[in-house]
Amino acid sequence: MSLAKYAKAILAVLMLATATMVLVPVTPAFADLAADKAAVDAAKAAGTVGEQADGYLGFVQGSGDGALSAAVNAINAGRRQVYAQTAGKTGVTAEAAGQATGAQLIAKTPPGQYFKPLGGNWTKK
Repeated sequence: MSLAKYAKAILAVLMLATATMVLVPVTPAFADLAADKAAVDAAKAAGTVGEQADGYLGFVQGSGDGALSAAVNAINAGRRQVYAQTAGKTGVTAEAAGQATGAQLIAKTPPGQYFKPLGGNWTKK
């Protein structure tokens, strides 16, 4: 991907994220998302789940229990929607939007947690 397209994808993701953070109603769906995030954050700290360069969460080894797998799937589904929306609004591909976000998430990954670069293996930061 060219630097210009990469920069455009990052800007689009940031603009979309900023626009969606203005008002978030409290509904059961958002409560479920908060619970999913808490479960995934705990799994990241335990080394079970990590960020991938494609912008999605993945299991470092094997898979988690049913609740954790459901949480990872729910968050990844939400991310997939955001990447598709970003693609529709900016003209970049959903894949490029995901990779731009993945780069940001990996950069923010704390030491001791895992990430997976494109075409690479899980790495402990």
